[in-house]
Amino acid sequence: MGIGKSKAKLVTDTGENRITFVDVAGIDEAKEELQEVVDFLKTPERFETLGGRIPRGILLVGAPGTGKTLLAKAVAGEADAPFFSISGSEFVEMFVGVGAARVRDLFAQASAKSPCIVFIDELDALGKARGYSPMGGYDEREQTLNQLLTEMDGFHTRKGVIIMGATNRPEILDPALLRPGRFDRQVVVDRPDLAGREGILKVHAKGVKLSASVDLRLIAQRTPGFVGADLANIVNKAALLAARREKTEVTRDEFSEAIDRVVAGLEKKKRLINPREKKIVAYHETGHAVVGHSLGSADEVQKISIVPRGIAALGYTIQLPTEDRYLFTKTELEQKLASLLGGRVAEEFFFNDVSTGSQNDLFKATDIARAMVKEYGMSSHMGLSSYGRPRNPFLKGDSYMPTEREYSEKLAGEIDEEVKLILEQAQATARKIIQEKSATVEAIDREEFLRLAEPEALPHTSEL
Repeated sequence: MGIGKSKAKLVTDTGENRITFVDVAGIDEAKEELQEVVDFLKTPERFETLGGRIPRGILLVGAPGTGKTLLAKAVAGEADAPFFSISGSEFVEMFVGVGAARVRDLFAQASAKSPCIVFIDELDALGKARGYSPMGGYDEREQTLNQLLTEMDGFHTRKGVIIMGATNRPEILDPALLRPGRFDRQVVVDRPDLAGREGILKVHAKGVKLSASVDLRLIAQRTPGFVGADLANIVNKAALLAARREKTEVTRDEFSEAIDRVVAGLEKKKRLINPREKKIVAYHETGHAVVGHSLGSADEVQKISIVPRGIAALGYTIQLPTEDRYLFTKTELEQKLASLLGGRVAEEFFFNDVSTGSQNDLFKATDIARAMVKEYGMSSHMGLSSYGRPRNPFLKGDSYMPTEREYSEKLAGEIDEEVKLILEQAQATARKIIQEKSATVEAIDREEFLRLAEPEALPHTSEL
């Protein structure tokens, strides 16, 4: 009859294996914000003497893999306090009243173990905004949420129990969860910058035998936008590759291969591709590289490959920024569009035909052009109005929230025409560069490409 019992896992590891702030890198601001929680759990009298009270709930907000769960465990480890961990989805069952009973049981257990931390992962599974149920009345999830709200209201802050939640979808949470007295402090766990990525790599490389050729700073430069989970995966993949190759140390080659696997997928060297298709892919990828290199503020070309990877990629060109970027100008977006269309333009120029290999490039280019018109106000014809839908900044790819369109069919047609015009202008820019640099495109080899395009540049490894 334990169906109403909480499924929370209790961690009370106080030994050397416990997780502390030393094991968390790349999110220093978040650690500083949570240091106050650690101090309260260790010495609550400091705050109580002055009449202060610690927030009842702390919400960790960030993209998947940024280390929200690890950070919560580190807070418990620093404070040497018990740690209850449960997912939001574990509260709700098909039986009415079970979720609410589990919430009550969880808070009862936490009170008995105080001072402690209760961590609810994927809070959006439980705390989604309440609304009208088509079945009538309240559904089971809403009853569970109501019980959580009630328990947090009745939870005395001096009991030494901190409620922490984590989500990458804060926009769908119920407003009652975020009001003062509940999850009233939000800590953003953002993607790490260059220094943060280097710190994360150092943490995960502690137990790995690295060759002297491995420079973690350079690896951090090659991985912009990667989160902690991605970087941990790269270090692990590199170690496994070195072991498979019977090496005594992990070298730079294994890290390079690991990054390529994460970015583009697994190599498929045995896939048979006829010579003509290989030639098309080579010219296509070199077209991307030449156009991207020719445009001043475009991302730097790092690698060109015609080795098939992943599900459908027959080749790829890696262009990475030389530093972390948070804003892009209209000119830079136009240059990115030209670079994306450079592969298709090269096919058209050298073969008088185009292939289906440009499908992904067209998807990306259309998304950027449409965002320029609808969201960024970068169209002189459409003016300064924004026609876009809210975007979740913590999710990659198509992370729009579904909302009703608030403009007419006539205006929708004008937006489509403006998007088409921007893409045509980018195509014209790429075509002009390909025509002027056709001799460079012919030099397929990577070292030859650098020698012709930028004589002072050092040669890099090529897969062409």
